[in-house]
Amino acid sequence: MARINFSVLTILSVTLLPVLSLSFSPDSPSDRRLLVLLDDLSLKSSLSIFFNSLKSRGFDLDFKLADDPKLALQRYGQYLYDGLILFSPSIERFGGALDLAAVLDFVDSGHDLIIAADSSASDLIKSVATECGVDFDEDPSALVIDHKSYAVAGTEGDHTLIAADDFIESDVLLGKNKIEAPVLFKGIAHSLNAANALVLKVLSASPSAYSANPSSKLSSPPSLTGSSISLVSVIQARNNARIMITGSLDMFSNRFFRSSVQKAGSPKKYDKSGNEQFVTELSKWVFHERGHLKAVNLRHNKAGETDEPAMYRIKDDLDFSVEIYEWSGKSWEPYVANDVQVQFYMMSPYVLKTLSNDKKGLYHTSFKVPDVYGVFQFKVEYNRLGYTSLLLSKQWIDCFGYD
Repeated sequence: MARINFSVLTILSVTLLPVLSLSFSPDSPSDRRLLVLLDDLSLKSSLSIFFNSLKSRGFDLDFKLADDPKLALQRYGQYLYDGLILFSPSIERFGGALDLAAVLDFVDSGHDLIIAADSSASDLIKSVATECGVDFDEDPSALVIDHKSYAVAGTEGDHTLIAADDFIESDVLLGKNKIEAPVLFKGIAHSLNAANALVLKVLSASPSAYSANPSSKLSSPPSLTGSSISLVSVIQARNNARIMITGSLDMFSNRFFRSSVQKAGSPKKYDKSGNEQFVTELSKWVFHERGHLKAVNLRHNKAGETDEPAMYRIKDDLDFSVEIYEWSGKSWEPYVANDVQVQFYMMSPYVLKTLSNDKKGLYHTSFKVPDVYGVFQFKVEYNRLGYTSLLLSKQWIDCFGYD
């Protein structure tokens, strides 16, 4: 990724600190404002089910044309929005103070982004996607074609209406309820930049798919084929900003939401496509309604005591604890996992312990101070697919021997 650096948040000698201008504030998690940029204001009506879902979840949506001459993401150095939705695939140049660099700075400052393109995708929209770690097919006439996994109804004879059901297996990204019906997709393919380890395919094309001009015969093998084609991808940056990218604006449409679907070769017909469930659940993740963690009340003390000491002596028995919660979209709920660890650290970890939890958010362990003189630090580094990363440490601890 050439532009966005997505710098790691480093927190030393304190518990987690709030960072200004992040899209999600643990202190006001329900106070969220989204800027929605459209090619045509009629999209407010044709995509209304998706927009109303966001509104019902407490988001304030500000709709503007993408070439509005008064566009701005910030004023007096402060960001006006928590997230940006680009439903303006054909825009060649944003209006006002908005440009490619401004969008990338917005994400670099920790804010969230959804990009939906289609066959009219401009170089500008493709450039934003490229900077985020995915590359749309360079052929402006190409669409995703699949002669085996197309939707039976409304194929128009070219098999570009795809019935996709190769979802990532992740409850945090797509929710706990399985998406039974295929998702209708009509649009352009993209691939992941191999140099960007942060990009994930959430919805993949089938092995029989390829990207080409449906109106002409293939003169050479297509450059994008099979499951290497991503239909929907997400990125969680190291600063915990979240991005969703797809080549199908129609995927968000009321028409696709309400449409029945039957995948070619399957006897089962669904009364309703999986689009609404898929898009709704994934947008919950993008806008931190799921998978956002916070750690509070990091504590340590000698066994049998409650106060934190100024120092420890070697072979002291000590207790360590921290509380971890996940935002549910409405409230902070206990986060339950069996893979959270603490390091007792001096240049490298001398003690590495997996924390037990009480299923109420409290993680704890006990251990003996190692027989090593020096300055130690308690450190918790937690990285799990789909969840915001935690990096926290607790004050320097002097460890001395006994007299």
